[in-house]
Amino acid sequence: MLTGFALILLSGLSLGTFFTKLKLPGLLGMIIAGILLSPHAFNLIDSSILNISPDIRQAALVIILTRAGLSLDISDLKKAGRPAVLLCFVPACAEIAGTMLLAPLLLNVSVLDAAVMGSVIAAVSPAVIVPRMIRLMEEGWGRDKSIPQMMLADASVDDVFVIVLFTAFTSLASTGSLSYAAFLKIPVSIFLGVLIGILSGMLLIKFFRKFQTRDSVKVLVILSFSFLLLELQNFLESKIPVSGLLAIMALGMVIKKKEDKLAKELSGRYNNLWVTAEIFLFVLVGAAVDLKYAVAAGLSAVVLVIGALVFRMAGVAASLCRTNLTGKERLFCMAAYTPKATVQAAIGAVPLTMGLSCGQIVLTTAVLSILITAPFGAICIDRLYQRLLHL
Repeated sequence: MLTGFALILLSGLSLGTFFTKLKLPGLLGMIIAGILLSPHAFNLIDSSILNISPDIRQAALVIILTRAGLSLDISDLKKAGRPAVLLCFVPACAEIAGTMLLAPLLLNVSVLDAAVMGSVIAAVSPAVIVPRMIRLMEEGWGRDKSIPQMMLADASVDDVFVIVLFTAFTSLASTGSLSYAAFLKIPVSIFLGVLIGILSGMLLIKFFRKFQTRDSVKVLVILSFSFLLLELQNFLESKIPVSGLLAIMALGMVIKKKEDKLAKELSGRYNNLWVTAEIFLFVLVGAAVDLKYAVAAGLSAVVLVIGALVFRMAGVAASLCRTNLTGKERLFCMAAYTPKATVQAAIGAVPLTMGLSCGQIVLTTAVLSILITAPFGAICIDRLYQRLLHL
């Protein structure tokens, strides 16, 4: 296992640095490193690491979402207003609708299978979007209209919305019945996640005020709370929906609101943690990718992923109608809200394991969506923000 960890770190760091020097996103190199190390290529990662890979990826996601919360000012988010709400669900719905329209024509699947496929590929990746939006916030780009804050917060809510839809569609495909109560989970999950996060943040602030500790200890305490919030989500999953990811972000936002100086100090610590977490996250995402599915899919699946992405971008444009954003700023939002990675790696194989007839093609499309959209979205953000946003 230790050899596997060493290979993940060294290969991810090396290829990530190499791609950065080529003026490409480092995460692309990390994903390629994972593909090369995976059982589908040179098989250099120990199976014990692959077994806990979802937990490691989730831990990395916790780090960057906590960092996001510590940077996100609630007053800035309020400025975004109506578009911030619409971006939580309109682009995802547009992408799923686009998939339901295009997939039967391109891949000869049923409309229901296309809906399952659309709900897999529609979730954006906070792991790609969040660190880049944090950088823009720190440098001041788009801050006057709260564009990075809006994109950062909506990326997590988008995931909650899409995963609930995925659960509903797979249930319909496997049982033939659709529980409309499942859709009530979306607002309940968001509300309870934010509420629990706020209460946790207030509790931690009282603790830190009473017991003076080093910043490194505070980071460990917050990380422990964040992991417990995710476990609470898993524990309550069958009883009541709670978004652990939103709870984690809300926790950080409360600390930012009440203890701004502390939040800035902790943000620096989390930046250091993210250096390692990012490598593990994207290398293990790459390790979950089997290229033979991508090759077997052919041009039709590629056209589907790109076509669905066009629908998503149209959904972003619709969400930003009648706002004070300029044409360039809207174009940036449309491009920045495209990358997929973590959710697709996590749920792409679920329909196949459930025995659904569409399982293989859904997995193939999920793989392609990672390979196409993660670098596309990252490159668009990195290359366009200085041209399209204002300081």
